[in-house]
Amino acid sequence: MALTEKRNVSSKLNPKRPKIDIESIVEGILGSRKRANDVFDILESLRSAKEKDVISAASACSKLFSTLLERKDLFIGKLPDEDEALNGDYSAEEKYHIFMRHRYNSCVEMLLEYLHHEVHEVKESVLSCLMKFAAAEGQHPLEDMDWSEHYSFPRQLIQLVVDNILSKTTDNSLLISKFQEYLEMEDVRYYVMSSIRVNVSAVMEKNKEVLLHVYQNNVFTLMSSINMPSQESELTNFMVKQEAKLEDWKATKLSDHKRGFEKMWLGFLKYKLPVSMYKKVLVILHDAVLPHMIKPTLMIDFLTAAYDVGGAISLLALNGLFVLIHQHNLDYPDFYRKLYNLLEPSVFHAKYRARFFHLVNLFLSSSHLPVYLVAAFAKRLARLALTAPPTALLIVLPFIYNLIRRHPSCRVLIHKPTAEDEALEDPYVMDEEDPVHCCALESSLWEIKTLQKHYHPDVAKAAMLINTPLPVQEDDISEVLEITTHEMNNNES
Repeated sequence: MALTEKRNVSSKLNPKRPKIDIESIVEGILGSRKRANDVFDILESLRSAKEKDVISAASACSKLFSTLLERKDLFIGKLPDEDEALNGDYSAEEKYHIFMRHRYNSCVEMLLEYLHHEVHEVKESVLSCLMKFAAAEGQHPLEDMDWSEHYSFPRQLIQLVVDNILSKTTDNSLLISKFQEYLEMEDVRYYVMSSIRVNVSAVMEKNKEVLLHVYQNNVFTLMSSINMPSQESELTNFMVKQEAKLEDWKATKLSDHKRGFEKMWLGFLKYKLPVSMYKKVLVILHDAVLPHMIKPTLMIDFLTAAYDVGGAISLLALNGLFVLIHQHNLDYPDFYRKLYNLLEPSVFHAKYRARFFHLVNLFLSSSHLPVYLVAAFAKRLARLALTAPPTALLIVLPFIYNLIRRHPSCRVLIHKPTAEDEALEDPYVMDEEDPVHCCALESSLWEIKTLQKHYHPDVAKAAMLINTPLPVQEDDISEVLEITTHEMNNNES
């Protein structure tokens, strides 16, 4: 049978067509080259309006073209134009290879389109088919590869898969969950990370300063599903089994995986993010991102930008900076000034109040902090306490007492000597943003004395503790971090 150059396989869905035995067609094509034109029936079935027919056709394509790849029955190298090839000076076998390679390319294009299908089962089926093609191309390359660096890995196909998974309009979390299975393979993970970086750069450079919520969420979901190895000895599971020695292949080296991981994350985080995305990133940063970077301190630009978002995001950003300072030797002298400026009335009412005081307690836990700095935090909290709700005061007062216990030099704030006729003018500058210049050590904690007359008995009782020598043992504030007004009123009654 003469090969047909092209049959009109409609790009539109074809709802009415006679049912065909697609498995028999595949067997016929693989059994005889005279049946080559029957491949059009499979591709036409792939355009069906019925999901089950599409899934069946995808399975047939998977079997057909994977076998043809294995047999080396697809043209290898730069593919000639089909019209020119079929009418040109090529042998019958070469024409067959060129013909089938064009049909394979058409099949891949259709499958990539189906990654945008509204039915998840269809997307999952074509993803499985595409990844089977990737494995087959890896073992039987269709292009001349850069053997020194990439060996025979199908980079172009993986890039196309990633480009289509990272939709700008559809939440692909479910599909990415399926794709995660393939990310357990070292070479797939390595080239997917590179593909994400290329895709993000291309998309975001066209949309600078524009938030692409769906797209950026898909990128984050895919990146955060990558489980990085911690030791090079763990790099044993490869999709493409290379026969040649692997010493020069970057996909086999942990340092190159880390470098690719770092570039991927930094490439994503350098663009403006939705506020909700900052929080998602910051929550996983400490455990899932920083440990796998070559140079974690490169995150400083992102964390600084995140601090400027405000609210809970600022606090989480400071937590990231705190990790970099103490675990990765980051020099960041503005840390405590930024923390100091987060102490505002709103923190007493925010839903993240418990987390806020938990982290501030962590940040101020060192006994080596300068006394002026600790005094500034104690004084600012005391001033804010004058207008704080009772539930917050039962956190703030023990918190201040703990600061004084850790830093006995701050006791001067309690026992500030004053003459009977001295004017009560507080030198503390509440509006000063730099704790160095707020004059806290020249002041006193008179605000706590004032709270001894608070209407709520629990608050008044807590404030009275400042009249007696504070015990050495710190108060455990974890018990009061989540206390509610309802619970306080029940305790009172």
